[in-house]
Amino acid sequence: MAALRVDPDTPEAPPEPDAGNLPYVEELYFRWLRDPSSVAEGWRRRFERLPAVPGTAEAPGAWPRRPGEPAAAAGDPFPDRVARLVQAYRAHGHLRAALDPLGLARGPARRFALAEFGLAEPDLDRAVAGPPGSGPVPLRELQARLEETYCRTLGVEVAHLHDAELRRWLEQRMERTRNRIGLAPEVKRRLLAKLVDADLFETFLGTRFLGAKRFSLEGADGLVPLLELALDRAVGHGVRNVVLGMAHRGRLNVLANVLGKPLRQIFAEFQDRSIIDGGGMGDVKYHLGHAADRETPDGGLHLSLAFNPSHLEWIDTVVQGRVRAKQDRYRDGERRRSLAVVIHGDAAFAGQGIVAESLNMSQLEGYAVGGTLHVVVNNQVGFTTSPRDARSTPYATDVAKMLDIPIFHVNGEDLEAVAQAVLLAVDFRQQFHRDAVIDLWCFRRHGHNEGDEPAFTQPVMVRAISRKPPLRTLYGARLVEEGVLSAGELAALERASRARLEEELAASAALAVAPAPLSMEGAWTGYRGGPISPEPVATGVARDTLLHIGRHLTEIPAGFQAHPKIARVLGQRAEMMAGRRPLDWGMAEALALGSLAWEGTRVRLAGQDSRRGTFSHRHAVLYDQRTGAPYMPLAHLQEGQAPVEIRDSLLSEAGALGFEYGYSLEMPEGLVVWEAQFGDFANAAQVIVDQFLASSETKWNRLSGLVLLLPHGLEGQGPEHSSARLERFLDLSVDDNWTVANLTTPAQIFHALRRQVRVPWRKPLVVMSPKSLLRLPAAGSTLEELAGGTFRPVLPDPSGADPEEVARVVLCSGKIFYELAAARDERKARHVALVRLEQLYPLPEAELRAALARYPRADEVAWVQEEPRNMGAWRHADLHVAPLLRPGTGWRGLSRPPGAAPASGSATRHRLEQEALLQEALEPPRRTREARARGQGESWRSS
Repeated sequence: MAALRVDPDTPEAPPEPDAGNLPYVEELYFRWLRDPSSVAEGWRRRFERLPAVPGTAEAPGAWPRRPGEPAAAAGDPFPDRVARLVQAYRAHGHLRAALDPLGLARGPARRFALAEFGLAEPDLDRAVAGPPGSGPVPLRELQARLEETYCRTLGVEVAHLHDAELRRWLEQRMERTRNRIGLAPEVKRRLLAKLVDADLFETFLGTRFLGAKRFSLEGADGLVPLLELALDRAVGHGVRNVVLGMAHRGRLNVLANVLGKPLRQIFAEFQDRSIIDGGGMGDVKYHLGHAADRETPDGGLHLSLAFNPSHLEWIDTVVQGRVRAKQDRYRDGERRRSLAVVIHGDAAFAGQGIVAESLNMSQLEGYAVGGTLHVVVNNQVGFTTSPRDARSTPYATDVAKMLDIPIFHVNGEDLEAVAQAVLLAVDFRQQFHRDAVIDLWCFRRHGHNEGDEPAFTQPVMVRAISRKPPLRTLYGARLVEEGVLSAGELAALERASRARLEEELAASAALAVAPAPLSMEGAWTGYRGGPISPEPVATGVARDTLLHIGRHLTEIPAGFQAHPKIARVLGQRAEMMAGRRPLDWGMAEALALGSLAWEGTRVRLAGQDSRRGTFSHRHAVLYDQRTGAPYMPLAHLQEGQAPVEIRDSLLSEAGALGFEYGYSLEMPEGLVVWEAQFGDFANAAQVIVDQFLASSETKWNRLSGLVLLLPHGLEGQGPEHSSARLERFLDLSVDDNWTVANLTTPAQIFHALRRQVRVPWRKPLVVMSPKSLLRLPAAGSTLEELAGGTFRPVLPDPSGADPEEVARVVLCSGKIFYELAAARDERKARHVALVRLEQLYPLPEAELRAALARYPRADEVAWVQEEPRNMGAWRHADLHVAPLLRPGTGWRGLSRPPGAAPASGSATRHRLEQEALLQEALEPPRRTREARARGQGESWRSS
C-alpha cells in the first residue's frame, strides 16, 4: 500500500500514524475501500488524497502489468479489492484445502465471501489482469484459478515468508500451472508399481509373520512414491548422495521398496535367522539402516538410511551432520550434491524440541547443509493421542514457520498433488539452499503396532479407515479408467509382486548371517572396531615441526589489531615455545590440532563458545578490535594443510552433539570434537550419548571417533557447573565401546587427541577436561614431552618418594591429584604415594599393576575422589581395580558422602569438605582403621 501522507495544513486530518498503529490504519483503509461512509470524515479526506492505486497488476503482491496494458482508472478501488482477494488465497487458501483423505478434518467448504473484500456478484464479470502468460480475464475465472491453485488437495503456506523473493518465486511457480503437474503415462505406471509393492509387502508381512511388530506403512502408502519422485528430481538437479533419516513407522517398507534392501534379508530378520556380523547385540529390524547405490538416466546415486533408535526425532541432526561431512569430503561448497531427507511423524515433529534445534541450525554457517527436505507422515494421531492433545497449533508443522521456508500440505491420496509438492520442494531447496517441508496427510490403518487396538481411543477415525480401500486399489482403478493400463496389466503387476515376495521368503531360509555392512566400505576401509589395543601408539611430533607450528600460532598478520589481553596471551605462548614457560592446556591442544592439520588430517571442533573457550583459555579465533574481522591461526600454518574448523555452536547440546556424531560417521580419518560449555550440560544430550555413542557399534556395527570434551571438577561453583557425570560414562563402558579419560597434563591431551587419529580403531573418546588446571602452573608440560612422548594411561608418583617408606598408595584421577600433592608436601606425608589413573576405561591393567608393584611395603590402596560416593569413578574402581591388588592389601574408597546433587552450592562448604577429604586421604593407615572402627562411613576391606 502507498505510504500514508496528508497535507499538514489540513487541520481536521488525523495525526500521522507510526509503526505501532499501522494495522489499525490499514483496517480503516480497507473499510473505506468497501464503504467510504464507514470511516470518519478526517480519515475519508486522508484516503481520498492518497495517490491513485493503479490496476490490479500493480497492486501489492499481484501479477506485473504487461507493457501496453491500461492501468485502472484513478480513484477506482476495485483493483485494490481484487488484490486483497488474491492475497487472501495466497495466505489462507491452504486452510480450505481438502487435505484429509478420511474427510474428518475439512476446512470451510465455501469460497472466500466476496463481500469481505468489498466485491459483489456483478464484479465477477469485470476484467482483471490474469497470471503471467495470459491476457485480461474475468474475475470469475481468476477466482476459479486461485481456488484450484491454493484450495484443492495441495495447500501451501507462504504468508510467513519475510523474504519477498522467496515468496514471489513460489507464487509464480504455483500460479503459472494452477499448482498442477502433468505426469506422463510411464511415470504413472511406475508410481502404481511402487504402490503395489508397498501395499503387498505390508499385507504379506501381516499374514506370514502374524502378530510380529512391523509398524506398518498402510494408510501412508504414498510415502514410497513421494520418496521415489524426490530422488528422481534431486538426481536431475545433480544430487549424488542422499542420507535419509526416519523413525520406525514404515521403515521396513522404505528399506525394501526405496533402498532396495534384499527382501530375503528382511524376512530372515523376522525369523531371527539373520544377526549383526561381528558378535554385537544387534537391534530390532525396524531400527536398522541400509545403504545402496542405484543408477539413473541422470547419473549414479548413493542412498543411505541411517540407523535409528526409538527416540524418534533424535536422528534429525545426525543425518544433517553426515550430509555436511559428505559435502566437505567432496568439496561441495555449494552444498548441491548431497541431500538430507528426514521423515517425521506429525506428533513427533510438533512435540520434540530437537526438531526446533535442527531447524535453527539450518542457516548457521557451521551447520548448514544447503537445506533439508522434511517429510511429515501425518497420521493425525500419535500412538493414541489426538492432535488436540498433542499440539497447540493448527498444523503439526507450525514450528517450521520459524524459518523462511515453504510448507506444503498435501493429501497423500492425490499422487499428482504429491508430485507437485515434491517438485516445488526439491526445486526450492536447490534454488535457495534452504529447508522445505512436505506435510503428507494420511492415516494409520492399524494401531501404533500391529498388536494394538486403535478403536479404544479413536473409534470415529477407525470407522472411517475401515471404509477406505488401499491406495493401490484407488490409483489402479483410476489409471485403468484413464486408459494408462488395462485391468489385466494391473492384475499381472500384482501377481508379479506377490510371486517375488514368495520367492524371497523361500530364499530367506538359507540365510544364516547378514552380509557385512556397507558401513565398513568406502571411507571406512582400513578402520576397525572391536578390541582397543593397549599397545602405545607413536604420537610425538618432531620438535622443529612443533616450533614452526607454534610460531604461526603466536603471530598475527600485519595490520591486525588484537585485543591487548590476547596480545599478552600470544606473547606467553611464544615464551612457552621458547622453553621459558611451561606449556599450558590451551597451547598443547592448539599444537595437537595444528600438527594434525599440518599432517593432512581434517579437524573440526564445535561447541558453545568454543572459539574463545568457556574459560577464556583457547582463543583459537581472534578478532580485529577495529573491524571485528576474524582470524584463525590454525588455518594458516602452511600451504596445502588440511582444513580446520573451530565453530561456536548454537546454544544446544542434543542437536549439536547429534550433528557432530553424524559428521564423525562420514569422516573417520578426521578429528571431530564436541565440547560442552560445562560437562554437566551434556545431560541435555543424554539420548545421543546412550543411544548412539555408547551403543552404535554393538547395535548397528557403526563406528565413530568423536571426541567429547566435558569440563569436570569440583571447584566450589555449585551443582550445575561441577560434574560431567563421569559415573554415567563408566556405567556404560563395556566391550571396549569407547575410551574414558580424566587427564591432568597438557602433554596428555596433546597425545590423546593425536592418538585418536593415529590408531586403526575408531571409538569415541570421552575426556573429563579441566577447568582450574587450564592455568595451574603445576599442571604444565614441556615441549620435549610433546615431541618425544606418547599417551600414558597411568602416571606414576612424580615426587621421587622412597618406595620402602610408602604405606599407602592413593589412586586418583583428575584435578584432585594436584590438591593431594600440595597437601602431601605441606604435611610431609612421605608414607603416601599418588598414582594417577588417566584412562579410566578401558582399564590399563598392565600399567596399573606395574605402578602399584613399585610399593611392595604398602599394605593399603585407597581410591580418592572429590565426587560424592554414589558418583564419580568409585564404583568402577571398586569393581575393576580391587581384583588387581595383591592378596591381603587393604582397599578403601574415600569421597564425599552420597548425594542427590554432585556438589554443594556453597564455596565455603566445598572448601571445608575438600580439606576434610585431603586430611583423610593423607593420614596414616592406622588412624584410618581406627576411624573405620568409629563408624565414620569410609569403605574398607581386604582384597
